Amino acid sequence: QDNREKKKVLNSLMSGALAGAVAKTAVAPLDRTKIMFQVSSKRFSAKEAYRLIYRTYLNEGFWSLWRGNSATMVRVIPYAAIQFCAHEEYKQLLGSYYGFQGKALTPFPRFIAGSLAGTTAAMLTYPLDMVRARMAVTPKEMYSNIVHVFIRISREEGLKTLYRGFTPTILGVIPYAGLSFFTYETFKKLHADHSGKSQPSPPERLLFGACAGLIGQSASYPLDVVRRRMQTAGVMGHTYSSILLTMQEIIREEGLIRGLYKGLSMNWVKGPIAVGISFTTFDLTQILLRKLQHSANIER
Repeated sequence: QDNREKKKVLNSLMSGALAGAVAKTAVAPLDRTKIMFQVSSKRFSAKEAYRLIYRTYLNEGFWSLWRGNSATMVRVIPYAAIQFCAHEEYKQLLGSYYGFQGKALTPFPRFIAGSLAGTTAAMLTYPLDMVRARMAVTPKEMYSNIVHVFIRISREEGLKTLYRGFTPTILGVIPYAGLSFFTYETFKKLHADHSGKSQPSPPERLLFGACAGLIGQSASYPLDVVRRRMQTAGVMGHTYSSILLTMQEIIREEGLIRGLYKGLSMNWVKGPIAVGISFTTFDLTQILLRKLQHSANIER
């Protein structure tokens, strides 16, 4: 029994890691562009975004669109692994607590399982996110690699800086992870109830994941902007002390929708693609690993 539990945890850790890596690499150029917009006061539009991507490509070359992607990987692989694995574990815990082993959870615990999974992952990997935001907005010369960023931030600005912007992150993660997992699980359950098939097909999974991404993203977006501002405050010459003050300043300078939702339309393209890919990859990898283990067991 114990061995089987270990295998299950390893399974979901590996599937989660792969899911995160595949999804993030697919949308990396959009991600880099989005962060550049979030921390500047430039107005966002599709044309401007395209221009920025194209200009970056001309000036710095094709692969520069993936600049910071290795830093993203360092963060996203542990983050996704922990989040997916934690979600599986929380689902079981809440299931035994609410008394439906193996069946889908009722809506409220379904949301809680997702939020807890996201919170767990965010707490454990936050400094990596901080470092990534810094690398995305600074020139190559300022920070040469990830370790360098860690050392410089903790030496020059203190260890506490590595957790700056942590509160808006957690406040953003709760609705984001909660709603993403909730929506995805709900679609899967509805699909099983109505179609009579126990498993959705990969395109259906992609679609469910995309909807989950849309809903989760829109709910938590303003906090994402606030977090980026707070993280990059040191290099961009601002000081933002608290969430509310940061929000007030953004609203005062740029307006409610334009400021707090800046780059959201970009996220509406990016988020659903990323979440769709990551949920689908996670599910399919898990199924594949189970099959492999199953056939290995038979051969024994």
